[in-house]
Amino acid sequence: MVKRIGIIGAGTAGLQLGLYLLQNGVEAKLFTDRRPEEYAGMRLLNTVAHHHVTVEREDLLGCNHWPSDQYGYFGHYYYVGTPQPLEFYGNLEKPSRAVDYRIYQPRLLEDFIARGGQVEYAPVAHEDLSTISEQFDLLVVCTGKGPFGQMFSPVPESSPFDRPQRALCVGLFKGIREPETRAVTMFFSPGAGEMIEIPTLSFGGMVNALVMENHVGGDLEILAKTKYDDDPKAFIALLLEKLRKHYPTCAARINEDEFDLANGPLDILQGGVTPTVRNSYARLDNGRLAVALGDVQAVVDPVLGQGANMASYAALVLGQAIVAEDVFDERFMEKVDAARKDRVLCATRWTNYMLDGLGNLSPDLLNFIGAISQNPPLVDEFTENFNYPEKQWDCFSSAERTQAWVATRLASSTVDPQVAAAE
Repeated sequence: MVKRIGIIGAGTAGLQLGLYLLQNGVEAKLFTDRRPEEYAGMRLLNTVAHHHVTVEREDLLGCNHWPSDQYGYFGHYYYVGTPQPLEFYGNLEKPSRAVDYRIYQPRLLEDFIARGGQVEYAPVAHEDLSTISEQFDLLVVCTGKGPFGQMFSPVPESSPFDRPQRALCVGLFKGIREPETRAVTMFFSPGAGEMIEIPTLSFGGMVNALVMENHVGGDLEILAKTKYDDDPKAFIALLLEKLRKHYPTCAARINEDEFDLANGPLDILQGGVTPTVRNSYARLDNGRLAVALGDVQAVVDPVLGQGANMASYAALVLGQAIVAEDVFDERFMEKVDAARKDRVLCATRWTNYMLDGLGNLSPDLLNFIGAISQNPPLVDEFTENFNYPEKQWDCFSSAERTQAWVATRLASSTVDPQVAAAE
């Protein structure tokens, strides 16, 4: 008997799950209020980069329409605005890639339809879920909007914040010259904020996403509160002023006559994210289970680019379990949780640690940054491990682990540890 799975929400997690299920002989139906042709006229959804492990999953699903050798980036530049600024670069083993989700998601939705997936275009209310679930062997909820997120209670020990930790201003911009190597650049302005610059494919070609993580109460918070639409020229002038002050190596690559939102006023988002991990399933009124996936399961601040990547990973794990199992009960969820828990929790814990550590520029983190900045193999490993947040959390989960990570690698490197420490 063919299994039937219902998926509420057509974000990246839901789309990749749906494609995996179709690929493995499972019927899947998506419920969404967005048709493919509607995405182009929408406001920017986010500024997401897919790490190369996520791109490899897209290859397996046959939905990688944007080859990384053409559209990808090859490493990370780092700029730390201490009194004596630090600048260094780390290589990725394979290129990663960022595509405007207003291009990415409708294309995957079209793939899903072309391969026989069913789609129902209509808003879904919370009270509809029990009735909808009767059509399927399992219902997966991939949208955390409104009451859907409230269905799945937060896990207190993994949800330490009750409010956003950064005032976000993110957008797609033109007029920024690429550095020597196409790469993400991560900027740190102690006490004020962080900024991630991501080469991104959008409607007119390659542009730059600026993800501005502004400290609440700091000099950069005004960027999250000033509206572009009120006075575009004044907003751009303000942004240029702050970039020159806090992120000067980015400002130096800007052609100020061309610098603006890449596609127009819809290319900017402002607000905040409260990092939260929720329980993995909930029982509906009719006794059936609804499974959490994507942002409804775990949402993180975008400072380390982990959200969509851990959602993609969790979608594949859930898909594999659905294909392998015939009974979708609490034991099914235990096995799914065991398979996806380490990466999801490590991504959230590492992100939360960095939010706190960067905000306070903790001595442990400062020592770590100083050590890797002097040793290319260390910064390469740190950069590559953005693909593997469990490896990053192995390093940062305690001060002893951080010190041991650095000491072990310095001891085995060609750089004299005493020289590196002195520098």
